[in-house]
Formats: sequence, C-alpha cells, structure tokens
Amino acid sequence: MNPYIGLTIPAQAEYLDIVRLTLYGVASKAGFSFEDIEDMKVAVAEACNNAILHAYEQGQPGTIEIQYEQQDGFLQISVRDEGNSFHYVQAESDTVALHHKSISEAAVGGLGLFLMQALMDDVQVLTESGKGTQVVLKKQLTGQMNRKEEMV
Repeated sequence: MNPYIGLTIPAQAEYLDIVRLTLYGVASKAGFSFEDIEDMKVAVAEACNNAILHAYEQGQPGTIEIQYEQQDGFLQISVRDEGNSFHYVQAESDTVALHHKSISEAAVGGLGLFLMQALMDDVQVLTESGKGTQVVLKKQLTGQMNRKEEMV
C-alpha cells in the first residue's frame, strides 16, 4: 500500500470545507490541473454528502473517513462511512447517461452518483449489508496516459 493522507470527520456538512481543502493540497502537490482539482472537489463533496444525508439516522452521530492516495499516475480518493448501507448495482455506462432524457426521467437520489461518474475516471461503490458504504474515486493525472501511449 502506498502512503496516504487520511481524515476522519464528523458526518456533518460544516466539515466538508476541510475535505475539499485537503484534496486541493494533495492534488496540487501531485500536479493536477485546476480544472481536474475542481472536478475532484465536486465528486468528493457528493460522496461525502451521500454519507451525511443517508448513512446515519437523523440525530445519530457518525463519522466519515476520507483517504487520498497517489498510485500509478492516479489519485485515488476513498470515502467511507459506517452507517446504513444500500443495495447498489453498477449500471452500464450507456444506461447512466441522461442525454436525450428529461430531468423527470432521472432517478431520484441517483444524480450524485451520475455526477461522480461524469467527473472522475473511475467510481466504485462498495457496500456491506448494514456495515457502511465506501465510494472509491479515481482520477488520472493528465499527461500520464500520453506518456504510457508513447511507450507502446
């Protein structure tokens, strides 16, 4: 396992600025562009918001663990809660797209995941029955793909 930077925050919206600021520092140090960092900040905020809104019963205390890890030209961000998990089925990329659909056809509660998938290179949602949810987001460092293609 590569070294990582980790945070544990209360599952409350007022702590999201810490998550976003830490992401900015980590991603800047790794060489990500401003645009990629902004995309990642939105995706991570969506993952945290899902945990804040859905993982814990109203009024119940809870925490969210966030890990930022660089690996193989990617930044991997893991957002984990220990609250109520949900049944998640990975959709085919064709079925996720909302092109040529009205907003009324979008699944309620599914727009956050759609947004994460649109902004990141890879999104995985890992659930265990009643033991929490982990969202793993990956973003490739621009230029890494070009370097790999040049090697071929």
